[in-house]
Amino acid sequence: MANHHFLRRLALTGAALLSVTATLPQQSARADPGYTDRPSHGRLSATIRYTEYGIPHILAKDYPNLGFGVGWAQATDQVCELANGFVTVQGERSRHFGADGQRDEAMSAASTNLASDLYFRGVRDEGSVEKLLAQPAPAGLSRQAKDLMRGWAAGYNAWLRQNRITDPACRGADWVRPVTELDVARRAYALAVLGGQGRVVDGITAAQPPGASAQAARTAGADDQARAAREFLSADNTDRGSNAVAFSGSTTANGRGLLLGNPHYPWHGGRRFWQSQTTIPGELNVAGGTLLGFPVIQVGHNARVAWSLTVATGVSFSLYELKLAPSDPTSYLVDGKAEQMTRRTVTVPVRGEDGRMTEVKSTQWWTRYGPVITSLGTLALPWTSSSAYAFNDPNAANLRMVDTVLGYGKARSVDELLDAVDRTQGMPWVNTIAADAEGHSVFTQSQVVPRITDDVTGRCSTPLGQQIYPATGLAVLDGSRGECDLGKDPGAVQPGIFGPSAMPTLKNAPYAVNSNNSAWLANLDRPITGYPRVFGDVNTPRSLRTRGGVADVKAMAERGGLTVDDLLKQQFANRVTAGDLAADDAARACSELPGGTATGSDGKAVEVSQACQVLAGWDRTANTDSKGALLFDRFWRRMIVAVPAAQLWRVPFSKDDPARTPNTLNTGLPAFAQSLADAVGELRASGIALDALLGDHQVVVRNGKRIPVPGGTESLGVWNKTEPVWDDRSGGYTEVAMGTSYLQAVGFDGSRCPVARTLLSFSQSPNPNSPHYSDQTELFSAERTLRGRFCEKDILTSPGLRVEYVYER
Repeated sequence: MANHHFLRRLALTGAALLSVTATLPQQSARADPGYTDRPSHGRLSATIRYTEYGIPHILAKDYPNLGFGVGWAQATDQVCELANGFVTVQGERSRHFGADGQRDEAMSAASTNLASDLYFRGVRDEGSVEKLLAQPAPAGLSRQAKDLMRGWAAGYNAWLRQNRITDPACRGADWVRPVTELDVARRAYALAVLGGQGRVVDGITAAQPPGASAQAARTAGADDQARAAREFLSADNTDRGSNAVAFSGSTTANGRGLLLGNPHYPWHGGRRFWQSQTTIPGELNVAGGTLLGFPVIQVGHNARVAWSLTVATGVSFSLYELKLAPSDPTSYLVDGKAEQMTRRTVTVPVRGEDGRMTEVKSTQWWTRYGPVITSLGTLALPWTSSSAYAFNDPNAANLRMVDTVLGYGKARSVDELLDAVDRTQGMPWVNTIAADAEGHSVFTQSQVVPRITDDVTGRCSTPLGQQIYPATGLAVLDGSRGECDLGKDPGAVQPGIFGPSAMPTLKNAPYAVNSNNSAWLANLDRPITGYPRVFGDVNTPRSLRTRGGVADVKAMAERGGLTVDDLLKQQFANRVTAGDLAADDAARACSELPGGTATGSDGKAVEVSQACQVLAGWDRTANTDSKGALLFDRFWRRMIVAVPAAQLWRVPFSKDDPARTPNTLNTGLPAFAQSLADAVGELRASGIALDALLGDHQVVVRNGKRIPVPGGTESLGVWNKTEPVWDDRSGGYTEVAMGTSYLQAVGFDGSRCPVARTLLSFSQSPNPNSPHYSDQTELFSAERTLRGRFCEKDILTSPGLRVEYVYER
């Protein structure tokens, strides 16, 4: 009980914090308790100080207790989303919601609950996560990471026991249950494989050997195969993205680093960000955002370093083409010797529409390379009597992201942050961009990717691989030859991946920026080249968001004297890159249409002369008060679907001018007039004026209140990305699927208190009964941010300060 009183006093007085820091242990000395599937019942506690907008500042004496506080605080805001995710990773969705009931899109790309359960039950039955937890660090997790997971489960469980659920999404639901530290680890595992096995769950669970009379399948042409692979790997087909930029001291007003982090993530579901500060005095003090169910802050800052993450272009998996043994399609040959596939039979309980329970059994087939699959999106990978394909995902052996971001939180400089990622090598599918108080900056694509070198592809690519690897970075290797094994890279913590020396990295450039294209143009004047194709491409057209972003930050760096305020101006400039490139051309061509009319896709003539004037007068932004942004948005979406990228612009791409090419809209195509006519007709049919304010028709509705939302979709090239959902019935955008999420603009002034402005666009809680259901969403609408409260003096002077001492009873 002495520690309880100690931390309570510590929470309430800044002087106490200074006087007792030195007496606290540097790390927990608790012995490893092992991992079980029984809920934890330890005696853990934490102090949570809530400041404005429901942001918790969690204070604990060691890692188990810190994990306890994080689990408790996340449950307070997000219990239903968390519980739903645990049902998923336990393989229990079909039991509770039926095989075809409501899916959980946060944990995988499974198309049905049954496919999801077959996969995650397979992971559970195989003990995949337990095996990773049994490995010693650095290949496995540190004691501190395990303590955080154990504490998180205990905190979540304690909250369930001591509180009543008010969120109607799960109030009274029998699927809200206590969890174990293994469940927390399984959730981290699902996050690690999200870009690999998680994307091909349907292909894994549906793969079955052919019958005895099976014939060789007809394959698509080479161009079609390459196109299907590109579509599967396209960033447009994911619900993850981000921008981040780090400025070195040479560009800033005080010679210290600046960081703007702007992850683009779902606004709903189990992959939302959540904001907090976590503190173990004398050991760890970090503020930022983390994905639900994760026990460590993933993007954020401490007193000396700020960092953010962007989704990387590295292809985090590869394929092996198997040569099957004669007369046995479940055996494959390696160097002429047959190896039997591993048969995994998985049983899933399924609730029928009448409420009765049945069981579904299914078999999955695994090889030394990974599971057999039969498709990647629309790319068919047929399992015939003579060949099959196996999926190699090195992140299926990686739980290390917990330790990587824990190391980021402890780092005192950019160099120490790089040391952390080099030591742990846990980033599964993201880049890291960081700046520090001494004026240093870095971009690094330090992610887990298969060790696909030019030598390997030269020796081992199959005909399919020779077609798609150069275009996509997806390798298809010959699984019948042992020499095509990926081997061990010097410095790598696990076999088959690249070590730290191979990672594309840029240090101390005036700026380093990434908007989800490859590492090539992290800086226009210092392009990164020479990395294997599996990491990404070079000398190819960039997305409009990348082009607009890199041009903007280059201009900022050249102007110099930058401050946190300049970062916020960039975040909320809402410049529509597509508008800058195409709106003048569109308005001019519109005004030249005969009779001021254009023919729509239905063959009817539409009067468009007013649209010409609106496009000409539009300010080229996606601000909520912009007139013409909605019209251009609806036109542009149609135009890019109707016209292949190679025909959209009159001036082609030049690798010598990648930020400004291609350009000049090809308005002579029939699709131009048709797209314009259809956009005008759609808005008029919905009763929306062509010059309507964007904020009148791009909104979210929270407890009956319409909240205007700034920003624009990916194809518009807006830094402040917003992916709104169009309502065909009423017209207009009435929800946001994903986009700007946890925003941070961080600088340093020489004190121990960083200069930070933050925002969580969708607010802390999805519970409509929470006071923090939409409070930050209204700030986002107004393009306002929160002052960071990192130091004790700032926390304790918050006008909304509320202190909770939470513990197991």
